[in-house]
Amino acid sequence: MIDLTIITLALTLAWIIRFETTLFGIGHGNWGFIHYMEPLIIILPLYLILYYSFGLYQPQRTRSIKSEVTNIIKANSVGLLVLISILFILHLTDYSRYMLALFITFSITFAITERLTIKQSLRLMRTMGYNIKHILIIGAGPLGKKFAKRIEENPYVGYKIIGFLDDQIEINQKIADSKVIGKINDLEDLILKNPIDNIFIALSAQQHNILDIIDTCEKHGVKAKIIPDFSTYFPSKNYEDLINNIALILPSQPYLNMIDDIPIVDVRYVPLDNTFKKTQKRIFDFTLATLAIIFLSPIMIFTAIMVKITSPGPIIFKQERLGYNKQKFMMYKFRSMKVLDKEIEDTQWTNKNDPRRTKFGSFIRKTSIDEFPQFFNVFKGEMSLIGPRPERPIFVEKFRKEIPQYMIKHYVRPGMSGWAQVNGWRGNTSIKKRVEYDIYYVENWTMYLDIKIFIMTFINGFTNKNAY
Repeated sequence: MIDLTIITLALTLAWIIRFETTLFGIGHGNWGFIHYMEPLIIILPLYLILYYSFGLYQPQRTRSIKSEVTNIIKANSVGLLVLISILFILHLTDYSRYMLALFITFSITFAITERLTIKQSLRLMRTMGYNIKHILIIGAGPLGKKFAKRIEENPYVGYKIIGFLDDQIEINQKIADSKVIGKINDLEDLILKNPIDNIFIALSAQQHNILDIIDTCEKHGVKAKIIPDFSTYFPSKNYEDLINNIALILPSQPYLNMIDDIPIVDVRYVPLDNTFKKTQKRIFDFTLATLAIIFLSPIMIFTAIMVKITSPGPIIFKQERLGYNKQKFMMYKFRSMKVLDKEIEDTQWTNKNDPRRTKFGSFIRKTSIDEFPQFFNVFKGEMSLIGPRPERPIFVEKFRKEIPQYMIKHYVRPGMSGWAQVNGWRGNTSIKKRVEYDIYYVENWTMYLDIKIFIMTFINGFTNKNAY
């Protein structure tokens, strides 16, 4: 929205200076203000696409202002060439050349100023202790020490080092401005006891098993990043299931980033880490959730009345689930069971002949009407329309220990429907298979995939033979 406003402002200001001042001579255009603003219909989507293509919506934490300025100039230059070409094709050659020159000047200047302001604001916030990511560095040798110094020299990245793990250096020995706080085997214990956002691996691949460290990180839902160069040490696993007669292959997709002159490999590429894509998905969720709440309100009101009439107790059943970044939230459903002790509700699965269900509850569970209140979870931003289904904390802890890479699903917002669900892995089915499909979704998200799952949810219908 900021970029759209800036582009509109740049074109408006260009018109004012050209035709409302005598700076470039008296304006004698036959066109009015509205006519000169009409190209915005083309300019706004064009510039958003160009800004995205030139990487201007990548996370700012690890981007230098120099690279952003360069890409802003490139994007605006290409945009101007495309705009001139379109004006020529449409025979609008009377469009003011001075105005176009002013437009690109203002657009570049405003865009650079915007990003400088954002970076300075983020730097100030991080200086004050906000928007900080706590990191642990594994390996206190020359590479780890160099990386730590870069972090200290570039505070804009917003990383705070809680310490190093190293088997060769004594505990409490100072490295840069941090200390060695344990051995590599202490990793799991430190993850459980400390709020760690990222773990950076700065080790020699010949002396340490990098995969074991990565497995430990992903077991607990902590993102691992390698200070390379390694290319054969990314966790991968091939699954023999078929999706539309195509083998489902789920390798870890590494993603290269830079902090100053040090390359960083993010072990698992998550498309929704991208700010533009995350915003795009949130707008999609918010819009459709709002429409669903409005249009489905008659059904929800009727269901609420029937739940109250057919069984004593609350209309809405609320249950704690684990969502994005392992944050707990209360997920809403229409109550379909008799009121039970909370401990039983939180620790027991529903089975086929479950006596706890009410007669009307069985119907709304089979038709998925009991899930409709989750549109309010989506509206609030706790869930997405599409994503891995959220689970209760007690079962998350159980599956984390039993299923490798289970916690990867928490890299994105949980959803009302997901890739696993539309492919049949819903209700009383294999958790392991569900996780395989969830990881595929996390690593291969596109807006097209969300729309495809959304349509498949309707095509497959709301009834579910595995829903009890």
